[in-house]
Amino acid sequence: MKVEIFSDVVCPWCYIGHHRLQQAVRLFEGDVEVAHRPFQLDPDGVSTGEPLLRVLERKFGGAGQVAQMTARVAGVAAEDGLDLRFDRALQAGTFEAHRLISLAGRAGRGGAMAERLFRAHFTDGLDVGDPGTLAGLAAETGVEDTGEGAEQVRADLARAHALGVRSVPLFLFEEKYAVSGAQPVETLVAALREVEARTAEEKAALGKTTQEKAGEGCDGDACAV
Repeated sequence: MKVEIFSDVVCPWCYIGHHRLQQAVRLFEGDVEVAHRPFQLDPDGVSTGEPLLRVLERKFGGAGQVAQMTARVAGVAAEDGLDLRFDRALQAGTFEAHRLISLAGRAGRGGAMAERLFRAHFTDGLDVGDPGTLAGLAAETGVEDTGEGAEQVRADLARAHALGVRSVPLFLFEEKYAVSGAQPVETLVAALREVEARTAEEKAALGKTTQEKAGEGCDGDACAV
């Protein structure tokens, strides 16, 4: 089964959703291919080294409201074993980070690269838009940065737009069934099982239709009429 997760590495709920999907796949114990797809919360965002809290305060109307928002999501993340340090996080552009994830995905390391970038942004206070920082994180994760992947990221971003993805994380199962938001692990496991069952039913129905149609023809010297 193929599961695509649309996310951005500066989205805290995406970090939580990424972590929960990993757990759900382990509990499901089936054959699951996870593909990481890019989404940019701020397509025009650039890395300036500015503290993220300052940016959020301008966007959401003051330190008090931002403190409540970040405390809530950090609390949820902590329950999942994730350490979100908004006091360290920096404003960053994410296109190049997505390019690294896409490149890593070719070698089966997309999940590891995404995980490292999430942790770099939310825990380590690193600028995930800085070329030097990204080079170090890629090397640390065992990803060779060939400089390729930009066109693929643009194509994937265009596809996300065409699919109507407006908020993340979003999980797309078998290119047909979507679940949005950082859902609980049990919800994701249930989704995996439901999609598995639906896919099996569809294959069985297709097989039956094929068999029926196979009888409506000629084979050698015999014809079904």
